[in-house]
Amino acid sequence: MKESIYGLTQEALTDWIVETAGEKKYRAAQIWDWLYRQRVETFEEMTNLSKTLIDKLNEAFIINPLQQVVVQESADGTVKYLFRLPDKMMIETVLMRQSYGLSVCVTTQVGCNMGCTFCASGILKKERDVTAGEIVSQIMLVQKYFDQRGLDERVSHVVVMGIGEPFDNYENLIKFLNIINNDKGLAIGARHITVSTCGFNPQKIREFAQNGLQVNLAISLHAPNNDLRTSLMRINRSQPLEKLFAAIDDYTEMTNRRVTYEYIMLSGINDSPEIAQQLADLIKPRKHLAYVNLIPYNPVAEYIKYERSSKEAVLKFYDVLKKNGLNSVIRQEHGTDIDAACGQLRSKQIKQGVKHAR
Repeated sequence: MKESIYGLTQEALTDWIVETAGEKKYRAAQIWDWLYRQRVETFEEMTNLSKTLIDKLNEAFIINPLQQVVVQESADGTVKYLFRLPDKMMIETVLMRQSYGLSVCVTTQVGCNMGCTFCASGILKKERDVTAGEIVSQIMLVQKYFDQRGLDERVSHVVVMGIGEPFDNYENLIKFLNIINNDKGLAIGARHITVSTCGFNPQKIREFAQNGLQVNLAISLHAPNNDLRTSLMRINRSQPLEKLFAAIDDYTEMTNRRVTYEYIMLSGINDSPEIAQQLADLIKPRKHLAYVNLIPYNPVAEYIKYERSSKEAVLKFYDVLKKNGLNSVIRQEHGTDIDAACGQLRSKQIKQGVKHAR
């Protein structure tokens, strides 16, 4: 199976041009411009390249490895995509219209092994990592969705919070971040990119601090004590809060960057004022570099024991955090009239018979 050229950083593309294709270095810059500024669909559209070089590109690479299967558009402007990969597996991508621009949530794995008991992404277990080219392609296809409609809009923000655990696919994640951040291509600013992790490997948080990118870090927390978090998130058995927060403290010391804590509100489970105080006590020593994101739960049919917290409960929880001096927000909902929870669309389509076979 040919590699997607979207999976090459500009440096790797330049190396291929010089060392494998035997061409001048400047050809890589031309190809990069065609891919990310002109956003061509085929190598033949790269009109300033020789036929010989185009033939070499076609022999070695494909451009887009994804096929659009389903598109769902919400009344609030959210668009959810189901894409088929070359091996017939499927992934989801979501476009959200925010006050600050167009934000795309990308997927990094086919399925998920983290075992969070409330999350639709883990209903189907991990089958493989998504390659860097396949992650970049999610951004490109969303951008082309607007290009093809003649809309002068561009993807300005990216969140790596789709199906899978990004730090369990670390090498492809870092390639992807470098590609979309490149100022001669999509030029999505590092501070407009957020990567979310459940903390499955705290050492990766330290590595992330050292990679030089000014990308934002979010922690899927969802509980302020080990007993509750373990009941919700299997990963907490091997990586309890003590290990996770030791890595977070190292991260903030190395980067002096704020960490976002994601907290899904589950009725009667983790939404009481007492639990809110525990969360405040946990984060308060770090509050100068902390931001708590309270997330309304999107119910998942397979997890009937969980229900969305009431608005009253969420507001009481929020008030406790604010009284303790924590920066906090109740996240705006997107796509509630479509398959809103991450993984729901993929799971439903597979059950309804959309092919997911090699």
